[in-house]
Amino acid sequence: MPKVKTNSGAKKRFRVTGTGKLSHKQAGKRHNLNKKSQRRIRNLRKSASLSEGHTASVLKFKMPYNR
Repeated sequence: MPKVKTNSGAKKRFRVTGTGKLSHKQAGKRHNLNKKSQRRIRNLRKSASLSEGHTASVLKFKMPYNR
């Protein structure tokens, strides 16, 4: 049976925290920034944690052998 490859897109976009949650960058900070408030842009700099429902599916992509 062949090896299972890690999904490279998920590898670049998500990071596993110490508690097992996944952190990711927030969307919406690429363009049209002049219509967004400074408070909103500042808050988009922070990383967010992925919901539990999505975490299980993304972990299968990121680390296929750690189940």
